[in-house]
Amino acid sequence: MQMSAPLIAVLVAHPRRRSFTVAMAQAFADAARAAGAGVVERDLYRLRFDPRLRAGEMPDHLGATVRPDVERERAALAGVDIFAFFYPLWFNATPAIMKGYVDRVFGMDFGYSARRQGGNQPLLGGRKMVTFTSSGAPQDWVEQTGAWDSMQKHFDAHFAAVTGMEIIGHHNVGGVSGGMRKDVVDRHCAAVAARAGRIVSLYRRD
Repeated sequence: MQMSAPLIAVLVAHPRRRSFTVAMAQAFADAARAAGAGVVERDLYRLRFDPRLRAGEMPDHLGATVRPDVERERAALAGVDIFAFFYPLWFNATPAIMKGYVDRVFGMDFGYSARRQGGNQPLLGGRKMVTFTSSGAPQDWVEQTGAWDSMQKHFDAHFAAVTGMEIIGHHNVGGVSGGMRKDVVDRHCAAVAARAGRIVSLYRRD
């Protein structure tokens, strides 16, 4: 039986269009397409996505109200097999716009549903998530301070557990600065592109 390439969502959060984060995301998207995958790109800043969860959106015993902007995002992500997140680490954490995107878009009735007996039912079982981040601090400092483990548990592991997704990697590039040489940026982007090709090859679907 012939296997088809996965549909991948590339979710990127950086205010500067000409940033290292956006360059990595574009390298990933281009390589995934070249490998035959379908790619959905969501650049949160260029979309002017509002990360603020309003009181009326909070789920309760009657369910949850979905605003039009969230409906559009959920429609864009329908059928996605792999979610690839790209963002810089600010104070060793996820930028507010990405956190708000997760809170609003991956909330009730998309990422999970409520169980009658209490608790949540994951709705994204079988999907994968991979994350690419960058930090001004060197990677060894991020690890020594405990920030690396904390971030992976808080964002990656908990997010995956609630939604049912499988984590297939989190790759951070430390020591990033505005003065990075082009050859260094190109080398990191080539590594990201290579990972994209491997992901498409590994996770083809029936």
